[in-house]
Amino acid sequence: MTGTQERLRLVQRRLPAGLKRFARLVWVNYQGAQLFAINLVGHIPSHPFRRFMYRHVFGVRIGQGSILHWQTRFFHPSGVRIGDYCNIGNNAFLDGRGSLTIGNRVATGAEVMIYTLQHDIDSPTFDTTGGPVIIEDYVYIGPRAIILPNVRIGTGAVVAAGAVVAKDVPAFAIVGGVPAQFIRERTRNLNYRPDFAMPFQ
Repeated sequence: MTGTQERLRLVQRRLPAGLKRFARLVWVNYQGAQLFAINLVGHIPSHPFRRFMYRHVFGVRIGQGSILHWQTRFFHPSGVRIGDYCNIGNNAFLDGRGSLTIGNRVATGAEVMIYTLQHDIDSPTFDTTGGPVIIEDYVYIGPRAIILPNVRIGTGAVVAAGAVVAKDVPAFAIVGGVPAQFIRERTRNLNYRPDFAMPFQ
């Protein structure tokens, strides 16, 4: 459980029952409205419009030249930071509750899911647990891969399609499988932009 969650829980314990129910109703509806609005933005067929809304309305920090494709979904968008010249595939799920940092020139395939918090199945109260996910520069994450909380993916690493990453991935390693395991090393002389910029841009 994070420090913020613990403080909220302490405040909640001191509230009268009726006020607790009202506060929960407001919080759930606020979260639902925010998720609905940001997911609606993901259906607009315009990169510049989506980028503007994500940055200036929902607080996602997006670097120069980065593209978030169709139907990107978020939890706690203000906890998501994306570097320069990244290409996030369609239908990605980005969880900023525990802080998600994506470096420069990172690319993902479609339907990638990145979680920073999850439920503790051994907790009597099913509390959340987890922590930051850090994805360093030049990483490629294949389609439908899942990144779990408290993971760092090193510079130039590759996560194969459908892999489930539950522990740190060393720089320039290629990993795959469930759970993800080392396959081989990737070349180290990387110098590309995965944003598909036209030559005149």
